Amino acid sequence: MSRLDSFIRRMNAQRDCLNFAAAIIKDTSGSVIELGLGNGRTYDHLRSLLPDRDIYVFDRHVKAHPDCIPDTEHMIVGDFLETVPKALQHMKSKAVLAHCDIGSGDKEASVALARMLAHSLPKLLAPGAVIVSDQPFDVANWQPWPLPDGVAAGRYHLYRQL
Repeated sequence: MSRLDSFIRRMNAQRDCLNFAAAIIKDTSGSVIELGLGNGRTYDHLRSLLPDRDIYVFDRHVKAHPDCIPDTEHMIVGDFLETVPKALQHMKSKAVLAHCDIGSGDKEASVALARMLAHSLPKLLAPGAVIVSDQPFDVANWQPWPLPDGVAAGRYHLYRQL
């Protein structure tokens, strides 16, 4: 498979999982977390799916398209391992949806980051929160959920916080 084909499959899986998760939480109040702003595509998609939600976005640097950058109240800049543990003090409510787009292209480093975030991220989430991630997580109170039709196992990951 070409890198372009792989990218397209990953983007389709990401979109399908986010749409699926947004439908699950549509009648549940709470905020949304986006770990990894990148160029802002998924943030833009989340705000179109969930226009009335507070969406808190975390990233090391802001280098997104200007139309896809959250306001300063919702943009938390810095290393995930430093900003995520302190984030609840900035949030209006616990999150009912978390999108973790934390992969770096270095599989070992990405899996290690997920392992380290497993200690602090659950504290930001409400019971029943849906977690959509490009990396696998092993969290005691996260139940793996089936992926939407058409998303290959391992391409993306879905969990529900108990």
